[in-house]
Amino acid sequence: MRSHNETSGDDPGYPFDESATARAVIDGDGILVEWNEGARRLLGHVSADVVGRPAADLLARDTEFVRPPSTDNRWSGTLTLRHQDGRILPVWLLAHRRQPDLGDRSDWFVVSPLENDERPPDDPLNTALLVQSPCATVVYDERLRLHGINAVMSEEISLPQERIRGLRLSEIGGRPQSAELEGHLLRVLLSGRREDVETYGRAGSDDRAQAWLARIAPIRDAEGKVRGVCMTAHDLTEQYLARERLQLVNEASVRIGSTLDVTRTAQELADVCVPALADFVSIDLMDPLDQGGEPHSGPLSAPVSLRRAAHRSVNAGNPEAVVKLGQVDVYPASSPQADSLLAGRPILATDPATTLAEWLAWDPVRGERVREHGIHTTMSVPIQARGATLGVAVFTRFRRPDPFTSDDVLLAEEVTARAAVCIDNARRFSRERETAIALQRSLLPRTLPRTAAVEAASRYLPAARAGVGGDWFDVIPLSGMRVAMVVGDVVGHGVQASATMGRLRTAVRTLADIDLAPDELLTHLDDLVIRLSEEAGSEGTTGEVGATCLYAVYDPVARRCTLARAGHPPPVMLPPDGPPQEIDVPPGPPLGLGGLPFESTELTLREGTVLALYTDGLIESRERDLDDGHRLLCQALTRASGSLDETCHDILQSLLPPTGASDDVALLLARTKGLPTSQVATWDIPADPSLVSPIRKQVLRQLDIWQLNEAAFTAELVVSELVTNAIRYGERPIRLRLIHDATTLIVEVSDSSHTAPHLRRAKIFDEGGRGLLLVAQLTQRWGSRHTTEGKTIWSELALGDE
Repeated sequence: MRSHNETSGDDPGYPFDESATARAVIDGDGILVEWNEGARRLLGHVSADVVGRPAADLLARDTEFVRPPSTDNRWSGTLTLRHQDGRILPVWLLAHRRQPDLGDRSDWFVVSPLENDERPPDDPLNTALLVQSPCATVVYDERLRLHGINAVMSEEISLPQERIRGLRLSEIGGRPQSAELEGHLLRVLLSGRREDVETYGRAGSDDRAQAWLARIAPIRDAEGKVRGVCMTAHDLTEQYLARERLQLVNEASVRIGSTLDVTRTAQELADVCVPALADFVSIDLMDPLDQGGEPHSGPLSAPVSLRRAAHRSVNAGNPEAVVKLGQVDVYPASSPQADSLLAGRPILATDPATTLAEWLAWDPVRGERVREHGIHTTMSVPIQARGATLGVAVFTRFRRPDPFTSDDVLLAEEVTARAAVCIDNARRFSRERETAIALQRSLLPRTLPRTAAVEAASRYLPAARAGVGGDWFDVIPLSGMRVAMVVGDVVGHGVQASATMGRLRTAVRTLADIDLAPDELLTHLDDLVIRLSEEAGSEGTTGEVGATCLYAVYDPVARRCTLARAGHPPPVMLPPDGPPQEIDVPPGPPLGLGGLPFESTELTLREGTVLALYTDGLIESRERDLDDGHRLLCQALTRASGSLDETCHDILQSLLPPTGASDDVALLLARTKGLPTSQVATWDIPADPSLVSPIRKQVLRQLDIWQLNEAAFTAELVVSELVTNAIRYGERPIRLRLIHDATTLIVEVSDSSHTAPHLRRAKIFDEGGRGLLLVAQLTQRWGSRHTTEGKTIWSELALGDE
């Protein structure tokens, strides 16, 4: 049965005599699982007789063997063994735990040399060994079996020369690094050329890992023939650790702070330090930090409440963690967390069982975890930045047997300080982001108005990383059952962009309320953006204000839609029975450039047509071009179900990555409605005051047809006043129009005059001047709008129970 590190001897260049060493492998239950030819030579038992049986059966009667502690990875000593023929043999054995991580469950690799090759004094192997050299030196013969070591090497590996002479390097070391280094010995033996090899591991029974430079050279006799190899080992531990620390600091600079998320940054700190510095790292933060709250100011006092933000272990599943992610735990004064936070400096506990006895007694669950995993060293480092305390990082070792050193403390402070600045930056960003989101939500419409013109649904999503921007949308009811739809995008992110968005949205609603045409409205909005840029410059802020906007007005009576845009993506239209198509709207310059005109386009929309208005964050992405974004949008619209809300969700799922959009996104969907001609009545009014009475009667008959008799009295008065004013002060032609839906009756009187009416307070003895005041008192709202032919005076009456 082939044993540990055994290699086929068929190769003529292969120098190893596998039978020159007795080797066996014993599993964690004490059962022999491997047995080589050298072991048969030593004790006479063939493999088939002993493999699968307890190793204790080979001990001579009355021989006691004490199992090594689980923390010891190497054992050596003399045991009395029983030969197959009954003889009793004292045998010196060297045993290595092959899987130290498994503790008592690990296999043991056991070896014993069978030959002690004595050579004449003038042998080149003897002359190569410098007994008094300060360098650790070892000499191997042509079979790569140990010939001799000097006193320095014997001290380093904690084994005497007379016991290990005749063993191979892989048998003496018993670790993967030993087998790898033995391969270099073989190359030097076969090639006759020197090699320098750097290795890192534990020498002998020392728990502290060391870095070594092994210089390997061939040993030649007088004729130049290679008779063996000589290896000297130079301790480079300090240089190696310095490079490792520098590499960790450099890696921390690159990996920590990749996002402006507090929890993610804390996790990056833990990930960087495991396993490079510790076996388990936990990051606990003051509770309000992950929401962007202010850190604790002033002196702290125990007990301290901390929220677990991140942890990382060398073991899968973080079994050492007592506190779950996101959970708040209370740390008393006896805990290293509270101790380091109160002291404001790192606290090192090299023996938790004694130095942390009070805390572990107070928290028995944590004490059990310490004993279960063999935790022997902890280091608590406060997380501080810009004079504020943010939390604490706790570094723990249990797999690495060496405790933390003073250099490790300095390294942990350096890495934690870098992470603290990143965590504080993320906290500040989170605070500004929450402020901007709150401002954005207060400025955006919470619900869209129900109108007779369109059915609408919307979505707004802030950018995943850049934060809240200046995207907005709105649905604005206009006179005559019409509705305005607007989507805009302010350049930039943060509170400033949200505040600018709020000013622009208010301006759009104001301009829409006076019924400006889309192209004219954008012209006024352009002037406002220019003034905002001038104000920003005078206040010393950086950058100019810029924005894009798309404004559309839909009339459900005429079923006509007028659109204009200022540097904004064009809308997409989905007809009731056709494929989606982009609406060709003249692009227009972005808002804030000034001096350039805006143009509008008008088209007829069939009832049930879906309009998709959106900002560029929906279709733009680093992973695809604009054409692919448009294609995905059209595909999502094609799959549209009856619900616009579900369609909004489907569009966002189809176009945005799971991690969130790189820019904020505003989406507005509107399905057009048409007002039947049966709900509209129109009269041409002659410019004769005597004909006002017949007009009133016609209006009453029409209201009776519509079954709106409850509004007849008020409507008759409003029609009388508006028609009379148009005949007296307006110009021909004069037209009266009534429009109604389930909740509103609209009275409109149009004439060719561009003079706008206004309310005035009539004196006591004046015979007129009270008409518009009466209209304002009787109606829900009223106003005027200018058209290309003149003006229209309109008023709205609420229908239903009063």
